[in-house]
Amino acid sequence: MKLILKFALLPVFFFFYAHSVVAKDFNIAFFASSSENGYNQATWEGVKKAASEAGNVNAEIYNGEFNATLQYAQIEDIIASKKFDGFVVVPNDTVGIAGAIEQAIAADIKVATSLFPIGPDLTTLEPQVKGITATAAGSPVYGATLQANEVVKYCKDKDPCNTIIMIGQKIYPFDKLRYDTFLDILGKESNIKVVATVEGNYSPDVSLTGMTDALQSAKDVHVVLSNADQHLLGAEIALADAGYNVADLYLMGGGAAEIAIEAIQAGQWDATFIGVPFSEGYLSAKAVIAALNGENVDPVIDITKPEVVGIDPIITKEVLDANPNWKPEWGG
Repeated sequence: MKLILKFALLPVFFFFYAHSVVAKDFNIAFFASSSENGYNQATWEGVKKAASEAGNVNAEIYNGEFNATLQYAQIEDIIASKKFDGFVVVPNDTVGIAGAIEQAIAADIKVATSLFPIGPDLTTLEPQVKGITATAAGSPVYGATLQANEVVKYCKDKDPCNTIIMIGQKIYPFDKLRYDTFLDILGKESNIKVVATVEGNYSPDVSLTGMTDALQSAKDVHVVLSNADQHLLGAEIALADAGYNVADLYLMGGGAAEIAIEAIQAGQWDATFIGVPFSEGYLSAKAVIAALNGENVDPVIDITKPEVVGIDPIITKEVLDANPNWKPEWGG
């Protein structure tokens, strides 16, 4: 009788044992390029959503303060703490940070990168650091090419077509690549004149100051081409103060922020390049969680594809009218 009882209890024991394995808690660290940046905040919301859905995942955020050296040190410190099982990283230095990511992977930490690939080649989403779990990003060259080509179309019958380029910071590898792409494409058109470059550092205030200074020498401006919607917030104030009717100019932003969508719908701005920070964070975290659970993960998540983001990558009023149910993922 005792023998029968022992065997009868075995299934119950194995049930609870299996359940305890499945229910293991995981900790994920989100390394924001800057936690004060609106795009990063939306990415963090996506990470938290994925963690909440999993039910057994805790997530914490670390502020990189747009400082590559600080972010590298943060990652090394968190590796040493042995507290975290997975990382989601929005890299400040897409090339230099690779060493820290290699250390994390060597420590058996699952790592996904968001917004940009990590490695020397920013034109590919394929893994460049051996063992990286996933890249939820888009190529800076792809986006910059689409943006610049739209400017070429607008300027087709305008000679000269005086253009101001706004970029985050040329010291960032991804912004340098975007800037060079802008110059390469626009430079092939004899009618397009780049009359100034403004580094806006993803700040409306910095952009306002920079554009105000640029307009001291740049006259008769027709186009403002920016990689970030935040830049245009400051730029349009400076342009209006300089006597321009902003709606008469061609303004192209980047990031598809709510402020940009509203400005495009109102006819104040003309276009923005897609940005889906919530989805980037969500899909990155989902990939890390799946890998932690032993599942196979596709290492490439192209967040510029319409089938992923639900809309064309260059968003104009016509595109918005054709997609009335699409909503931006962040405020700006």
